[in-house]
Amino acid sequence: MSTPKTPHPAVTGDTVGALVESGAQCLRSAGVSFGHGTSNAHDEAAWLVLWRLGLPLDSDLSDAPDSIKNQPVPPDQLALIATLFEERITTRKPAAYLTHEAWLQGVPFYVDERAIVPRSFIAELLADGSVDGFLSENTRQVLDLCTGNGSLAVLAAMAWPEVQVTGADISPDALAVARINADKHGLQDRIQLQLSDGLAALPGPWDLILCNPPYVNAASMAALPSEYRAEPELALAGGTDGMDFVRQLFAAAPACMTEDAVIILEIGNERAYFEAAFPQLPVFWLDTSAGEDQVLLVTRQALAAQARLTAQ
Repeated sequence: MSTPKTPHPAVTGDTVGALVESGAQCLRSAGVSFGHGTSNAHDEAAWLVLWRLGLPLDSDLSDAPDSIKNQPVPPDQLALIATLFEERITTRKPAAYLTHEAWLQGVPFYVDERAIVPRSFIAELLADGSVDGFLSENTRQVLDLCTGNGSLAVLAAMAWPEVQVTGADISPDALAVARINADKHGLQDRIQLQLSDGLAALPGPWDLILCNPPYVNAASMAALPSEYRAEPELALAGGTDGMDFVRQLFAAAPACMTEDAVIILEIGNERAYFEAAFPQLPVFWLDTSAGEDQVLLVTRQALAAQARLTAQ
């Protein structure tokens, strides 16, 4: 006989603030996992409550006099909020899949189960200008490889009005979501979308390649929480050491890049595996809010030199 599941507490309250606090407690009690736009129960509860009520997600929930914390919530709205929390807990889907919206650097993006929830630290580097110093006045063709829902392609087009951006992915479903976001932000004339397995259909030459590839190693994949398993495995799994896609990319890239081009690559928590796979490759580690071991930059010259050494 299977053991019955322990029921989790229901969301209760008659004000916005009370619902957020109650919702956060429900999420904690249910043991849900975060990392798809929020990092803790309170922020996720605030997101769900505010979204369901149609209130701005940056609404003030402090004790300030003009806070909406004490705004009353009618019973019919409470029922909708309770249903949303119930869905979050029972399905273990990321909140972004329930709201069909994710925010990156203050920019809203449509998302659904066809694409990974956008959360790349490369977005920070595009927004704060950290990448600008590695570009030249001749930078015109930018590739966002493994574009997913197209968020980095959109942010790159916003950051550099003079460039053309191509968002590429092996998944037709992901590209359909990326099309929604390019159109949503009025960038359909500057963002081209291309179906491609790695660089196979992308000869370039590219002045800049952005890439947040599948890099999760096999052991980590096996231990992922349900929220991550709700995402397309194709966008996460990188083989035994997480570096399968990166090896293919680095081998093919020099022939597809202009002389002074660079690749900006996210590898998450896999730095040790990256350095084991490419021990002689000189790279620059870029500082993000998560530290200096999540995103790296590598030049075409470095990749070409490694290819020559490998061929010897």
